[in-house]
Amino acid sequence: MGAVVSFFERLFGTEKKKEEERFLRANDRAFNLSFKYADNSIKTSKYNILTFLPLNLFEQLQRLANVYFCFLFILQLIPQVSSLSWFTTAVPLTLVLGMTAVKDAADDINRHKNDNQVNNREVDVLLDGDLKKEKWKNVKVGDIIRLENNEFVTADLLLLSSSEPLNLVYVETAELDGETNLKVRQALTVTGELGDNFEALTAFNGEVRCEPPNNRLDKFKGTLTFSGQSYALDNDKVLLRGCTLRNTEWCYGLVIFGGADTKLMQNSGKSIFKRTSIDHLMNVLVLCIFGFLASMCTVLAIGNAIWESKEGTNFLAFLPYEEGATAQLSSFLSFWSYVIVLNTVVPISLYVSVEIIRLGNSFFIDWDRKMYYPKSDTPAQARTTTLNEELGQIKYIFSDKTGTLTQNIMTFNKCSINGRNYGELFDFSGQRVEITDKTERVDFSWNKLADPKFMFHDHSLVETVKEGSPEAQGFFRLLAVCHTVMPEEKNPGELYYQAQSPDEGALVTAARNFGFVFLSRTPESITVVEMGQHITYELIAVLDFNNIRKRMSVVVRNPEGKTTLYCKGADTIIYERLHPSCKKLMEVTTQHLNEYAGDGLRTLVLAYKDLDEEYMEDWRRRHHEASIAMEGREEMLDQLYEEIEKDLMLLGASAVEDKLQDGVPQTIEQLAKADIKIWVLTGDKQAAHIGVGISGQEGMQAVLSSDFSFAQFRYLQRLLLVHGRWSYLRMCKFLQYFFYKNFTFTFVHFWYAFFCGFSAQTVYDEWFITFYNLVYTALPVLGMSLFDQDVNDRWSFQYPQLYVPGQLNFYFSKKIFVRCMLHSCYSSLVLFFVPWAAMVDTVRDDGKDIADYQSFALLAQTCLLVVVNFQLCLDTHYWTAVNQFFVWGSLSAYFAISFTMYSNGMFLIFTSAFPFIGTARNSLNQPSVWLTILLTTLLCILPVVAVRFIFYQLRPTINDKVRYKVRKEALPAPAPRRPPPRRISTRRSGYAFSHSQGYGDLVTSKWVLLKRKSRPPLFTKTSDSPLAQNQPQLYRTITEENEEAQTL
Repeated sequence: MGAVVSFFERLFGTEKKKEEERFLRANDRAFNLSFKYADNSIKTSKYNILTFLPLNLFEQLQRLANVYFCFLFILQLIPQVSSLSWFTTAVPLTLVLGMTAVKDAADDINRHKNDNQVNNREVDVLLDGDLKKEKWKNVKVGDIIRLENNEFVTADLLLLSSSEPLNLVYVETAELDGETNLKVRQALTVTGELGDNFEALTAFNGEVRCEPPNNRLDKFKGTLTFSGQSYALDNDKVLLRGCTLRNTEWCYGLVIFGGADTKLMQNSGKSIFKRTSIDHLMNVLVLCIFGFLASMCTVLAIGNAIWESKEGTNFLAFLPYEEGATAQLSSFLSFWSYVIVLNTVVPISLYVSVEIIRLGNSFFIDWDRKMYYPKSDTPAQARTTTLNEELGQIKYIFSDKTGTLTQNIMTFNKCSINGRNYGELFDFSGQRVEITDKTERVDFSWNKLADPKFMFHDHSLVETVKEGSPEAQGFFRLLAVCHTVMPEEKNPGELYYQAQSPDEGALVTAARNFGFVFLSRTPESITVVEMGQHITYELIAVLDFNNIRKRMSVVVRNPEGKTTLYCKGADTIIYERLHPSCKKLMEVTTQHLNEYAGDGLRTLVLAYKDLDEEYMEDWRRRHHEASIAMEGREEMLDQLYEEIEKDLMLLGASAVEDKLQDGVPQTIEQLAKADIKIWVLTGDKQAAHIGVGISGQEGMQAVLSSDFSFAQFRYLQRLLLVHGRWSYLRMCKFLQYFFYKNFTFTFVHFWYAFFCGFSAQTVYDEWFITFYNLVYTALPVLGMSLFDQDVNDRWSFQYPQLYVPGQLNFYFSKKIFVRCMLHSCYSSLVLFFVPWAAMVDTVRDDGKDIADYQSFALLAQTCLLVVVNFQLCLDTHYWTAVNQFFVWGSLSAYFAISFTMYSNGMFLIFTSAFPFIGTARNSLNQPSVWLTILLTTLLCILPVVAVRFIFYQLRPTINDKVRYKVRKEALPAPAPRRPPPRRISTRRSGYAFSHSQGYGDLVTSKWVLLKRKSRPPLFTKTSDSPLAQNQPQLYRTITEENEEAQTL
């Protein structure tokens, strides 16, 4: 649709030019309207009353299957072609299109309601010197609006002023990035002076030049020109639509982007539609089926031409050709007639059934109480319904570490200062002592500002600091000033730290306990209590962290006037910038870093540099010029950072522990036994084939972009080894059975063509053809595909090797498909020729002939239905009451409908629609008919049983072996829990930073931590329940030698 609209826009010259830069003026609607910027209304709906029917049908006809069946329906309307009534295709096609249209309409009605609700929200807008209530949809670019506490942000705004000191505001960004912790934004000082003064705000005529609309949530670049001065604008001075104002009485903002131009709407484009490997295989198979259908129709059309030439002339006396008709034309028409008759090789109900199965298996994931985490009240969630069976074929897992494998709760564990390692304990013989809960802790009572929760066991580090070691004190001084942590004093004397990342919080807390307490900050200064003395450092610059720099630096000046740069970052990055004199110290520190890496700790290298005052003045001037530049701002700043961050002096390294979640080692072990390779990546990446998000301490951003989510990494083994494997098995069984029953149904038509002169006459009743896939065989296969399981979840954990066949496409492939076709071919031969042989020249008990077409059609379709249901019973491993009801209910429905449709009453009311009058009662009361049904069933089913028995004996699969053990042994009990092994690694862990832009710019832009209102916790604590006692699952494996020796 987008391509069609774009074409007409270009054709009539209405295509909107791409915006390269946004320019606007505050309080000047006429000026801003000249640029034709988008207003603040949004539209997520797709249809209206007039466009719904044509647009929805157009969208549905984008699917090849729907086009194919519409084509069949048109063919059936041609009398010379169709030998079937129109309703055999029209009824199922109408049901499918109708059901899809109803679903799409319901979805779009909800979108209309949501759009109207949002567009009609009200907000205070400053117009003509006074605040007026305006609907969101009427807000324009350049308007100044007032927001109050707990209100949604109306549009993308430049923050002008707020009720909080230093023009701070606190916003919740959960709707944008899933993060529930509050973010801080701050207005420029020059606009903050406007305050709540209506006259000053009305007179404000600042002009903004900024980037065009885009979807980058973490970046904003612009300048504000006011009173002849230019001011740099960045992301910390902007409030985005979708945020919620918290803990702030009021604020004013200037509308920069509205409606569709906001970053929220720019990020709400179409999601990528992911397909499973089975989907890709199905696309290939469907094309092959079309080719096979064309081949069958061609063979039968040729047969028709031969029959008409050799045998047809014998019937011309009483069945003459129509005017202009020839044998060649008859052959051509019969080709299209057989396209209609044999179309069931690709039934329309296949696609509907697949979606129902996927939806059902998604609900099973949502409802699984064993994947529910009560401590945070977080259930598992299938956020997409199209990838369930793909979970049963996973070969590789690419996982982040922080917050995924770990708890994202950091503790300062060890450090290396001036070549000496701290944090480990040794006995008198020099042997390393394991630290336990009973190990004596360092007493920090001498420090009144120490955090009582902080634990450390190496007393030598405290003594080194107390003795006045310049390296040790410089180490913790760096940790106390080089960060973007916000201090908060909820109660007098109780100091809390709000950190962007848990790493920074752990490091600042460590410095606090060792006598270097970060106390407060202003935009220009940082106050630290150093060994009891209050010292205020002038904060000259913050060189913030990002994914490319992998380091952070601050430039501060102490009260004596000495200027110093403090830097911390990844070892490889810092080592490149060290002074040559640090070479020996670097070698010793590297040894310590390798030891920390072996313990799975997160490391940082710390360094400093004393700066010349004359150089700093020149550098600060160039830094200001770069910060207000509209073009190349990031490149210019990076160049300045590179210039100053060199020839550093090494202080040491820190090591922070991020403890693994419960059950991580056992889960990795289980997945490895299932032949799943796990790669741990550094950084936040969600570009995997299937996204799985962990809703943990790190927030909900990964969850929002995921396909499946849960609270703990250990639930991954249940998602894959149980739900994924079952979904794959169920889908494969469904496809095998579905193709079997439909090819069998169709092949009977093919054999019948050789006995009806290739006339495209159907072997079944038209109503049976209509109901075969919709009524008679729909529910039994759905029951199997939703509830079947080869073994239960406990045995699936006991033998993770059961997962391997899915990785090898063992249960559905091109080879399996060909085998289904051959099986169908054999069954169809039995289903046609046995009833035919039983009916030909057969008489009733009273001597009357029953070898008529209608009786044969009833017998053939009854045999078919009984056989395919018995085949379903053979394929079902796990029986439930629902399965039983569906199977026997479908057979009962068939006989009930048949007796009703073939009754005298239906014939009298609808004579032409129900011509099989009395066929059911006249045929099914004959013993020979029931014996034929029995014989046909046995001939179709017994070979299947025999082949499977032989394969079970000679070539048993892993599933066969485990099912045999299930019958022989009792249910396995969970193994006792064992302590997790020590983590060993050959590489150092990633640098201890959050993988997102830091708060450095915000720190230097006039914000300061203030006492604020308490806010509710992210999760409400729940009392412990049996579900909270989930233990990691440990299971023994099948010994390969025993498996091979086992006689089944």
